[in-house]
Amino acid sequence: MSEECTHDCSSCSSNCGDRTKPQSFLLEPNKKASIKKVIGVVSGKGGVGKSLVTSMMAVNMQRQGKHTAILDADVTGPSIPKSFGVVEHATGNDDGIFPASTRSGIQMMSTNLLLDNPTDPVIWRGPVIADTVKQFWTDVLWEDVDYMFVDMPPGTGDVPLTVFQSLPLDGIIIVTSPQELVSMIVEKAVKMANMMHVNVLGLVQNMSYFECPDCHKRYEIFGESHIDEIADQFDIKNVAKLPIDPQIAKMVDAGRIEEYVCTELDALTQALLAI
Repeated sequence: MSEECTHDCSSCSSNCGDRTKPQSFLLEPNKKASIKKVIGVVSGKGGVGKSLVTSMMAVNMQRQGKHTAILDADVTGPSIPKSFGVVEHATGNDDGIFPASTRSGIQMMSTNLLLDNPTDPVIWRGPVIADTVKQFWTDVLWEDVDYMFVDMPPGTGDVPLTVFQSLPLDGIIIVTSPQELVSMIVEKAVKMANMMHVNVLGLVQNMSYFECPDCHKRYEIFGESHIDEIADQFDIKNVAKLPIDPQIAKMVDAGRIEEYVCTELDALTQALLAI
């Protein structure tokens, strides 16, 4: 062993006698839980529609006859229950915590299901937030889940890193918007996934265009899209472009996202079914 040894074998190229295998940070789910596939939904910045895409992908997979679930890892900005109109509080027993269920049977767990008032702020430091996300995986009694979608907070900080290291991700979906600045931030998310050896299953660009209801002409309100260039650069096969549709906001505000039909995500849905 070298005198300069840091005891971190994962970052060391020396082949000394004290070398150990890299430590795995993967956590086991609750013993009574059943989860087959785990898909992370990430974004480089906030406000691009990551939670919306998470919700719509869960709805799409549920329509395909798959049992789906959403782990809301955006602990300080949870919006998943609102989108589905779920207001009940989470309950549990000695075995663990029961997830809430939507009208169509999508299971979910979110900090808003634990608060007395859904508008109460969650003012926690990073380690507490990361531990909460871990508990949503280890303590919740997820039942017969075919596809779990993990709605992460934006950026490449504590929680995304915790999810990448602690949950057995089968891949991630990256959500963005058309602005050039956002395209740069998307590359950061793609590069983080590559560094963590996680597959990027698809790119979803929200607010891509507005279609005039009268003439049906499309207008790129937020500028020209660069998503195809990024997809080509990183060899990402699945790209979806969502329109600006006032009906989506109306459905989310009413807690009726399960009623919205989004054909733009059909190709990505089929890609997930092929995993």
